[in-house]
Amino acid sequence: MQGMIKTMNLCNAPELKALLARHGFRFYKSKGQNFLIASWVPEDIAAASGADRTCGVLEIGPGVGPLTCQLAQRAGKVAAVELDRDLFPILAETLADWDNVQVIEGDILKTDIPALVSQHFAGLTPIACANLPYNITSPALAALIEAGCFASITVMIQREAALRVCARPGTADYGAFSVYCQYHTTPELLFEVPPDCFMPAPKVTSAVVRLVPRPRPAEVDDPAHFFKVVKAAFGQRRKTLANALSAVFGDKAAIAAALEACGFPAAIRGERLSIAEFAALSKALRE
Repeated sequence: MQGMIKTMNLCNAPELKALLARHGFRFYKSKGQNFLIASWVPEDIAAASGADRTCGVLEIGPGVGPLTCQLAQRAGKVAAVELDRDLFPILAETLADWDNVQVIEGDILKTDIPALVSQHFAGLTPIACANLPYNITSPALAALIEAGCFASITVMIQREAALRVCARPGTADYGAFSVYCQYHTTPELLFEVPPDCFMPAPKVTSAVVRLVPRPRPAEVDDPAHFFKVVKAAFGQRRKTLANALSAVFGDKAAIAAALEACGFPAAIRGERLSIAEFAALSKALRE
């Protein structure tokens, strides 16, 4: 699978700085680049992913490759999608000993993920594992979920975003993205990663979450309408659910009747509703 494992410690700050300087690399805030300098982090993320020789792993934004190397030790194959061409010479050096890794130039938000998985992971169980760039967290996570081809998705994101993904009804972090993620997957917050584990250090704490796809909730009979209701419910968080829905659906009397039919108080707010309750409301609004 690999030759001699490199002695370079990609999470050692002085060695990392020397590597970047040797290649004339410069950080760009607009690219959301924060490189790991704590070796336990990529080790624990790779372990949490559950990758083994039966798996093909899609990684997004490998950086200089510390997580890539950990995944390569475990997985049958790793396909790492990287947008920044300046990192390619660095990755060519840091991943030289791994013949089961392929770095692919591209923007994950413009990539046909199912086609990529089909091309690179024949005979393997596809999973996704990444230290996601902060500036594309929500769309990248949505793209991985929508691809519908991963047995699991394990990512490091901002703690704030991780709390939203895993939030329960009635909590401050619960919103439309919480419902979306929990409709499609069962998410779990695994552990947090402090800012001093990165270079440059971000101003926020990060967290690792694992999302395991689940069947579509049986109570949802019209997904398009369900998500229209969810989006409307959280579109104006300071308003009651009735007022928020009226901005989209218009008929206040019908909305009031639907809320009553579901047994919801007239002044209830959208963040109180579970997926099952949103499904019931969606159905009532269509009757």
